[in-house]
Amino acid sequence: MDDQFTFKALVVRESVDGTFSRAIEEKQIGTLPEGDVLIKNHFAGLNYKDALSASGHKGISKYYPHTPGVDACGVVALSNNGNFKPGDEVLVTGYDLGMNTSGGFQEYIRVPAKWVVPMPVGISLKEAMVYGTAGFTAGLSLYKMERMGQSPSQGEILVTGATGGVGSMAVGILAKAGYEVIASTGNETAHAFLKRLGATRIESRSFANDQSGRPLLMGEWAGAIDTVGGNTLATCVKACKRHGSVASCGLVASHELNMTVYPFLLNGINILGVDSAETEMTLRKEIWARLSGAWKIDDLLSYGSFIPLEQITDQMDLILKGQTQGRVVVAFDQ
Repeated sequence: MDDQFTFKALVVRESVDGTFSRAIEEKQIGTLPEGDVLIKNHFAGLNYKDALSASGHKGISKYYPHTPGVDACGVVALSNNGNFKPGDEVLVTGYDLGMNTSGGFQEYIRVPAKWVVPMPVGISLKEAMVYGTAGFTAGLSLYKMERMGQSPSQGEILVTGATGGVGSMAVGILAKAGYEVIASTGNETAHAFLKRLGATRIESRSFANDQSGRPLLMGEWAGAIDTVGGNTLATCVKACKRHGSVASCGLVASHELNMTVYPFLLNGINILGVDSAETEMTLRKEIWARLSGAWKIDDLLSYGSFIPLEQITDQMDLILKGQTQGRVVVAFDQ
C-alpha cells in the first residue's frame, strides 16, 4: 500500500499554551509507526483511558500530536509476519496501543505482530469491540479470582461502577459464569439494563462506600470486582467474607487506598491487582477463548452503542463524567 494513501483519524494536538484540541483529520499510511502488521480497522472501543489521553493526560500519552484508542479490531491489510496474512480477522487491545503508539481511533493501525490476537472462534469483530479492553479486564479479573479459589458456591460477588465499561462487562461475565451478582451504581435509571445483564440485586453507590472508619465490617459479599478505587475499594475489602478475593481494576474515584491490614490477617482476604495491558499472549488468548465461549454474554451486541468516528469526542466527554452506559464503539464502516 502506498505510503501516501490517506485515511481518517482522530488527532489530539497540544498548543503552545498547553491546551489540547481534538479533530478528525486526514493522515497518511506513511505516518504510522513501524510494525509488522497493517490492519484496516472495522471497530474501536472507547475506554476511560482513551478519554484521558485525548485530554492531554501525560501519564497516559507523553507525546502529541497523537491518536488515542487502546482497542481496535479489523482485517489484516499487509503483513511481514508469517503468522498473519491479508484478510485475517484480528484484534489488538492494550500493550502500548493508543498510549504512545498511534491508536485505534483511525481507519488503519500498524503494530508489532506480538500484539496481535487472531479473532477467537465464536465471536465477531463487532462483538470483540463490545468487550474490548473493558471486557478483557473483567474476564481477567474473574480468572485471577478463580485462580485464588473463588467459586459461585461461596456467595455473591459485588461489582462497583456497574454501569461503566468494565463494570457492566463484569456483571454479564460473572452472571454467565454462574455467579450471583450485586451491582453497585449511582445511576438510578440503569436498573433494567443491569438486570438484563444478569445482576441478581442492585444497590446504590453508598452501599459500597462505608463511612464508619471501622477497620473491619460484617461480611456482605464473597468477593468483588472494583472499578472505582479509593474508599470504595477499601470497603470492598473490609466487608468481604473470609477467604474471598477482591480484584482491583479501576480508579475513577481515587488512586489512594487507606485501610488497615486486618482484613488480610484476620479474614485471609486477597486483593488482586489487574493490569490487563501487558498480559502475556498465552494468557491473553485463554481469556479471549473464555469470553467467546463459556463466558460469552448473551445478546452481547445489545450492550454496545455504535457511533461514527465523528462522534467520539462527545462520547469522551461523557465517559469522563461517568455518564456512559455499557460500551461505546466506533464503527468505521457503518
